[in-house]
Amino acid sequence: MNPYLPVLIIIGIALVVGFALSSLASFMGPKRRTAIKEESYECGVPQVTTGKERMSVKFYMTAILFILFDIETVFLYLWAKVFRDLGWFGITEMAVFLLILFAGFVYIIRRGALEWD
Repeated sequence: MNPYLPVLIIIGIALVVGFALSSLASFMGPKRRTAIKEESYECGVPQVTTGKERMSVKFYMTAILFILFDIETVFLYLWAKVFRDLGWFGITEMAVFLLILFAGFVYIIRRGALEWD
């Protein structure tokens, strides 16, 4: 338990300071509520619509596809790190991987998943 004692002390101090500052701010801060203060705030732009408006599925599809292809680039980076150790086996495996990835990319383009009409 001895090596964890400094970490526990820091966590305890952080909790005490966070709770104390939050309590102090709510106790001493101004309490005037206005319509502007109660309105949601995002990026400095006034809110135009409500948060309950329906969004197009294309926004979600684009996000999912971005995450999918972004994660695939992480695999490419890891492969590049051990490139010399893998030899020809690694090259053929990566060629198959890239072929499947390219086939998926062609598929989503043909299906029109990236078009914004």
